[in-house]
Amino acid sequence: MRHTILFLMLMAVLQAPACTNLIVSRGASADGSTFITYAADSHTRYGQLRYCPAADHQPGETLRLYNYGNLKFQLEIAQPAHTYQVVGFINEHQLAIGETTWGGRKELEHGSGIGIDYGNLIYVTLQRARNCREAIRVMHELVSAYGYSDGGESFSLADPDEVWIFEIVGKDDGKGAVWVARRVPDGYISGHANQARVTTFPLEQKRSRRSLSSKNIKHIADPEVECVYSDDVVSFARRKGWYSGADADFSFADTYNPLTFSGLRACEARVYSLFRRCADDMQRYEAYAMGDPSAERLPLWVKPNRKLGVQDVMALMRDHFEGTPMDMTQDVGAGPFHCPYRWRPMDFEVDGKKYVHERAISTQQTGFSFVAQCRRWLPSKLGGVLWFGVDDTYSTVYCPVYCGVTQVPVCFEEGNGSMSQYSETAAFWLFNRVSNFCYLRYDSMIQDVVKAQRELEEGFVADERRYAEQWAREENDRRLVGALNRFSNDRAERMMRRWTELDRFLLMKYIDGNIKHHDADGNIKTTPEGVVRFPQQPPYPEWFYRQIVDERGEVLQVR
Repeated sequence: MRHTILFLMLMAVLQAPACTNLIVSRGASADGSTFITYAADSHTRYGQLRYCPAADHQPGETLRLYNYGNLKFQLEIAQPAHTYQVVGFINEHQLAIGETTWGGRKELEHGSGIGIDYGNLIYVTLQRARNCREAIRVMHELVSAYGYSDGGESFSLADPDEVWIFEIVGKDDGKGAVWVARRVPDGYISGHANQARVTTFPLEQKRSRRSLSSKNIKHIADPEVECVYSDDVVSFARRKGWYSGADADFSFADTYNPLTFSGLRACEARVYSLFRRCADDMQRYEAYAMGDPSAERLPLWVKPNRKLGVQDVMALMRDHFEGTPMDMTQDVGAGPFHCPYRWRPMDFEVDGKKYVHERAISTQQTGFSFVAQCRRWLPSKLGGVLWFGVDDTYSTVYCPVYCGVTQVPVCFEEGNGSMSQYSETAAFWLFNRVSNFCYLRYDSMIQDVVKAQRELEEGFVADERRYAEQWAREENDRRLVGALNRFSNDRAERMMRRWTELDRFLLMKYIDGNIKHHDADGNIKTTPEGVVRFPQQPPYPEWFYRQIVDERGEVLQVR
């Protein structure tokens, strides 16, 4: 008997090539967790969590895949006997996957259009693999059996023990893909942001199993294996005339995604900004990040100067290049209130010369982001947490959703609003109300937002730690799942209530460009008679007045 299952990928969830990932190994974390992060940046991405329950499948049962971009039928694939539960980008076994798109050579863009796309590759793999090594094998088997219809992608993979970076690009002959995967060494962090990052890598040797070609992928479970790659990753490039050197000198990134100025300044610069905030001696790579291809190249991974906790990882995803020559709060484009955002397009032309706005990690077009935390010392359903947030990473709140939940919080629920349909109960729209209002007087208003953000996140992290300890020994699966549902839903509801209060407070405090006085509890100060004290009317900064005078001084001067 054969069943057909619809597997619809929402266009708003996975589409444009503009994302940032951080990868943290177990030895680099404060408590032995592994982490990956993912910011899904696109003006068409909508913040929601897709839930897919575990299921058993009959022989002959198939899965129909629909393209994530245009929702057209793509292909039909065989189902395994069992698939795992998936919540967003993490499954019940604490396997988490994120991605960034880099496209690669134009000759290979979108390959032949035949095969599985990267969005479906993520979700199908999460349904079929229990850890990073199984995920690499499943991805290889899927693209080998059905082809790969996309261009270049970097994937972050995490399980409770390991983290990997996996890079892949489709081929124009419709026969699968070329790819390479490397385990991030324990004690190190890595990252990627729309630019291929794996350069040279160790090739398979008879006396060592540290590296495997895909023909020997059956040995991937061997803990000594630290690198896996497709059999033709080098030979395919040779046939295309893109590489002629020795195999040992082959660079995946330089061959399939050669560096350009935009690849450095808009992409590698974000990885540099992640690294510089938690590792030593990063100043040496600043010229490279700013677009100089002859400067010293940023390494694939670095050792942080401190162990990173979950709130440290959240903070690393909040960045506008502060403290660097690319600081988006300091140039004239930030306006008088230091708003670190530039409306698109990123590039512009003046007097025949081309210029760019910076592309930071925190950006206004983020649809959603997450910090996936995986912990080996806890039961899987309790150990995996997707700290999920919507809208700009700088002003979002990361809300804990356990990988074992069977009920997604209403504010993140699939179908609760869309990019073209406003919803009062959707976190996406509430957070966008707050952030878009903040852009008007950013440097003052963001302080109130960050205060509320810290209040919630610090409480959530403390609550989650206590909750994990409380339920770690629960043997009744039904009671455990019920507890996880209650916890995740309660924190999401608490977040929505607090952000609704913040939305109203900001309007009262900052209406019409004024700033009203308020006390430490956020209450607007009034006279004994209940009249609001005269609001502050802070002036523009002096440089802004000077610019006005330089342009229109004669007209505006008081006579």
